[in-house]
Amino acid sequence: MSSTTRHSEGIADSRAAHNLVVGANGFVGRWLVLELLTRGVPVAAAVRDGGRGANGLRQWLRGHGVDDSVMVTVTSDITRPDLGFGPADEALLGEVRDVFNVAALYRFGLSAEDARSANADGALHVLQWTATRPSLRRRVPLSGYRVGRSNHPQFPLPPDESRALYARLGAYEASKAEGDAAVRVTAPRLGVPLTVVNPSTVIGHSATGEAAQYIGLAGLVEQLWKGRLPALVGSRRTYIPVVAIDYLARFMAAVPERDEGPIRLHAVLDSTTPCLPDLVALLADHLDVRVPRLRLPVGVVRRLPRALTAVDPETLSFLSEDRYDTGSADQLARAAGLQHPPVDETLRRWASRLVCDRFGAATTGA
Repeated sequence: MSSTTRHSEGIADSRAAHNLVVGANGFVGRWLVLELLTRGVPVAAAVRDGGRGANGLRQWLRGHGVDDSVMVTVTSDITRPDLGFGPADEALLGEVRDVFNVAALYRFGLSAEDARSANADGALHVLQWTATRPSLRRRVPLSGYRVGRSNHPQFPLPPDESRALYARLGAYEASKAEGDAAVRVTAPRLGVPLTVVNPSTVIGHSATGEAAQYIGLAGLVEQLWKGRLPALVGSRRTYIPVVAIDYLARFMAAVPERDEGPIRLHAVLDSTTPCLPDLVALLADHLDVRVPRLRLPVGVVRRLPRALTAVDPETLSFLSEDRYDTGSADQLARAAGLQHPPVDETLRRWASRLVCDRFGAATTGA
């Protein structure tokens, strides 16, 4: 397969792509591309599965009323140091100045090797490629609100510490933590201006509820809808903040125009998100289903067999009472004229859309 996916709709020479979105046909990637194109910004979209991925992205954009004529697509493989780009791709990407990396392997139950290859090595590969851009302005990777909170990230970790991290957090979250540290430690060495965006749980579009991502908190909504949530894990203060996908896309698109300096970190979440029991009660009332009355401490669930609890052990580290400093993100949002949509209504619309999509079965034809 050629490393470049060619289309009759390309970017004119006078409008070369200044923005590259790696992971453009993923959940966050497609909404970010939509936002950039809506702003009239020529975009290079890096997709992972060649012509099929590029065609699917274009169809999705057109279905959302977006003109994709100033978008070009290239095939990328973040597990390779050169991202799989050939000479033709490099020619298309020669004037890129802002690189958004939203590519990741988001799945529980991954092997450490698979998770590290995509989420840690992949993040570093994108950074190293970014450092070769002659007109570079900023790199904007997507990380996560539960990682990257240390002011002194370490990379690489000693082997024993790395094994302990993966054993404690599970492969997905550990690989995200490793990738975050790798990027933050390496970017200054390479002279790459960096803004790390750390979003909370990303839910659907604030107006339509559209999401197309059905794990994590969406899995809890599915259990609630199907009557398979006999108990909540955590306490009254357990906090899983959310952010609407359209707000996140607008925020990320604004970053290169607003941020300066070698490194910035933004925790992006809606601080008005209810604590988990209240969030579940809100959704149960909306969906007209029973609210679970039983509550189990996280420590108890950790000791019980998964076959009994039906709880993925990798999700337990997200069930925390922690709160997060959103000061820098709020400041950027104010400067860019951004406001979170009403969180209660966004949650309701998202839940309705999840049910309508049969939690992914409708989109896969299952």
